[in-house]
Amino acid sequence: MASQAPQLPLMYNQLEPLSNQVHSNYKMRAIDAAPHLAKIHAIPLLIDEFVAAQRFYPIVFSLGDSPVPLALMGLNEGVNTFVDDEGKLLGPTYVPAYVRRYPFMLARVDDTGDTLSLCFDPSSGMVGEYEDGQPMFDGQQPSEATQNVMKFCEEFEVAAQRTNQFMEELVKLDILMDGELSVQLNTESQPNIYRGFRMIDEEKFREMRGDELRRINQNGMLPLLMAHLFSLPLSRDIFLRQVDQGKGPQPVPLQAAAPLQV
Repeated sequence: MASQAPQLPLMYNQLEPLSNQVHSNYKMRAIDAAPHLAKIHAIPLLIDEFVAAQRFYPIVFSLGDSPVPLALMGLNEGVNTFVDDEGKLLGPTYVPAYVRRYPFMLARVDDTGDTLSLCFDPSSGMVGEYEDGQPMFDGQQPSEATQNVMKFCEEFEVAAQRTNQFMEELVKLDILMDGELSVQLNTESQPNIYRGFRMIDEEKFREMRGDELRRINQNGMLPLLMAHLFSLPLSRDIFLRQVDQGKGPQPVPLQAAAPLQV
């Protein structure tokens, strides 16, 4: 799921390889707001996060030949119900690793090679020549803070490979269908319908052969599929959050941020 420039992943405006020659005086600082997140309604999710995320977000899958898991933070494109307009969290929630990784990521800077380099988004406002913050380098060597970032990004890549394998197996099972979420308030005569993503076809899921069920139980896929299904009723909660925030209802198709470069 690592990306190569110039195909920038979701949230990233630029990617620049971190260098002890160019960025020796750079520091990274924490921010309490993420404006880049305020207009993003669907965030890529790792399978390691399904259990934690399904308590807060509907988990769906993107469209396309290579679908990825998504946490829906809003039902309409450009609507994130978990942060305010400045990108500050509105309350306790699970923050996906994809968001926590920003502004860093491992990326291939040489189209001819397979080596991944630690890169950052210089437009993030989180890495630069600041007076405050944690140094990126200790002399010519990566600082402890930078080593921790590298470790997190490496763990993310390993989990991303597991997620890719899960999705490949899920596609082979042929139990994905074009999704539809329907939410209707007591005061409305017609439901609000959201499409533009994929989900498990529960009828096909129930009709799976015993040997197939044993296999997905043994390889760990079964609880992940159940987490996905259990999360879908949260779409009503997201819808009500939109209404409370004055951002809905808007009965237009949900566009699940496809294709995503992760």
